[in-house]
Amino acid sequence: QVQLVESGGGLVQAGGSLSLSCAAASGGTFSTFPMGWFRQAPGKEREFVAAIFWTGTGTDYVDSVKGRFAISKDNTNNILYLEMNSLKPEDPAVYYCARQTGLFGSTWHRRRDIQIYVDWGQGTQVTVSS
Repeated sequence: QVQLVESGGGLVQAGGSLSLSCAAASGGTFSTFPMGWFRQAPGKEREFVAAIFWTGTGTDYVDSVKGRFAISKDNTNNILYLEMNSLKPEDPAVYYCARQTGLFGSTWHRRRDIQIYVDWGQGTQVTVSS
């Protein structure tokens, strides 16, 4: 188990940018695991946003954020990032980071499946004004 803590959420105007961070607490590491970002709006299902391969060299994004969001991973300091640009009215939600249960690439083929993610953070709220 790795304790994950998200930060960086807040209020931003439509078209603006925001950067989220997800850090491993208490000496935990996720350098050998793929990681993901999900989001959940009120009354909605938690949905996949982005995933990154354990090395940080491969990524996957839901179509609605491609070209606008960028996921990255610092394996030295065990920090996961999500840079969000050109924010739209459909982007506001609580954003969560999580670790894939499969070591290295063993669950990468299921990277859009919420069922293979564990160690969910507490979430950070992103609000977009228009």
